[in-house]
Amino acid sequence: MTSTAANPGESETGLLETRFSIGATVLAVISVLVAILMAWTGFQGDELLIVGTEMNVVTGMAGSMLALFVAVVALVAAVYMEPGFDH
Repeated sequence: MTSTAANPGESETGLLETRFSIGATVLAVISVLVAILMAWTGFQGDELLIVGTEMNVVTGMAGSMLALFVAVVALVAAVYMEPGFDH
């Protein structure tokens, strides 16, 4: 039996223990904030702050779903990505 199969808890790293996990977590948090901004801007019918595009509910929800998808993918990568061979 390999050491990974014998002691599965020892090889796993935490959410904020490697630089990749920290970067992916930060990306996930920023994407959630962007999703909230897009949803709120679409709900209000305002313009985006930097781009200047006028948004309605449909475009706001489409943008927020895209940003939430990026956040979920980044968070899954942060949780399940194992460190490389240099560790």
